[in-house]
Amino acid sequence: MLVDDRHVERVGTGDPPTADRIVDLPGTTILPGFVDAHVHLTGTGVHLAAPQAAAASTAEELVEAARVIAAERSGPTLIHGFDESGWAERLLPPIEALDRASELPLAIVRADGHLSLANRAALKASGVLGRDGVELDADGEPTGAVRVQANAALQHWFHERLGDADVEALQLEAASLAASRGVTCVHEMSIPLERGFRDVEVLLRHRRRLPVDVVVYVATTEIGRVMDLGLSTIGGDLSLDGSLGARTAHLSEPYADGEGSGVGYLGDDELVEFLHDAHLAGMQVAVHAIGDRAIEQIVSAWERVYQALDSRARRHFRARRHRVEHFVLAGQRQMERAAMLGLGISVQPAFDALWGSAGALYEQRLGPDRAAEANRFRTFVERGLEVGAGSDSPVTELDPMTCVAALEEHHDPAQRLSREEALRLTIQGGARLAHLEEKKGQLEPGAHADFAVYEVDLSTARDLRGLRPILTVSLGREVFAV
Repeated sequence: MLVDDRHVERVGTGDPPTADRIVDLPGTTILPGFVDAHVHLTGTGVHLAAPQAAAASTAEELVEAARVIAAERSGPTLIHGFDESGWAERLLPPIEALDRASELPLAIVRADGHLSLANRAALKASGVLGRDGVELDADGEPTGAVRVQANAALQHWFHERLGDADVEALQLEAASLAASRGVTCVHEMSIPLERGFRDVEVLLRHRRRLPVDVVVYVATTEIGRVMDLGLSTIGGDLSLDGSLGARTAHLSEPYADGEGSGVGYLGDDELVEFLHDAHLAGMQVAVHAIGDRAIEQIVSAWERVYQALDSRARRHFRARRHRVEHFVLAGQRQMERAAMLGLGISVQPAFDALWGSAGALYEQRLGPDRAAEANRFRTFVERGLEVGAGSDSPVTELDPMTCVAALEEHHDPAQRLSREEALRLTIQGGARLAHLEEKKGQLEPGAHADFAVYEVDLSTARDLRGLRPILTVSLGREVFAV
């Protein structure tokens, strides 16, 4: 393979052509670089800075980890990664324990990002007391649990305390991890509501210096502001609902282990107006929808937009590949309607590996019957949907091998993919979701020089988990090597 600057110039066999440099890789397998279709770079950096929360198996261990981390810092402490669904006793720590862990503002964000635990200092300093989502006990006092609007505002306050150099360092740390895992392109899901527009502005200033290519989606309905950033993609993790873990995913029936049926964040007419305007502005739109009610909302909204177009515009609609992120509890009819509209689906296979088995989070929240219908990856593909895979890092590990294994080992054997299908989804699927199939996901003349080199053949290796590349090249640059 002859690489000329950022592109592949030739691929063949026999004697190598004349080149400034020759790299021999005998006995290795070279694959196009993996594309992670859903990543939060700054959030991943925050997680990597203090991963101890993810290792906690009890409320007491979580508080102790937070205490140790906070003691090492001189200011407010934001930690990410706990998941109580795997604890023997799934009780969250009380606010008194969080107060004892630190006198300064402290917040511990759940793995999915839709629930935070905050001490009183953080609740007061961030100004979220009295806002929707601050959980109160029977006496009207905060318990420390924070959801929906208050959760976003709380996290936003912590991120405002970071300097531009801090944000750059967090994003670089996350991008470097991606490169070390054979990922050469990520779809960044920037969330101004939680991190401010400063976060994406910093990213755009230095993204060409990052070790991986970055496609940026901004979770806002401010179309003009995103266009002013020079982007033609909008939404990304623009949330129509929350998460199953936080019981904020919007369901058509109540949760099995709690009150209510989740939360919808946008009204129908407001959503349709945004989708219509963004589509007419030539943008690709992505939104976050996990619960079946949220999925129904986005599919119905796109149908309304489609029906408002004239016949010529309808012919071009499918080509835009507007996206739905997650699509966890999609029903059969919703899949078929989404396929008719040409919607792209960004799935997170590790969600099923972590939470889809018997007794795990999905079954806890939904009961066994509804949980069994989650994340129907094979059906998505068979129904003709454009499907790409991602990690939603830091929600799950930024590792394509984890994605591939999860696709092969779905909780429902009928939904499992073959190794070849799983590799295609994690390499080519993300490229297609971002309209990059002519440049990424292949090693042919004219394509980007994005590839990862492994000492084993990934198509036949028994278990890919933990497998790492020996070399990663992104846009012709050696960005990782052992």
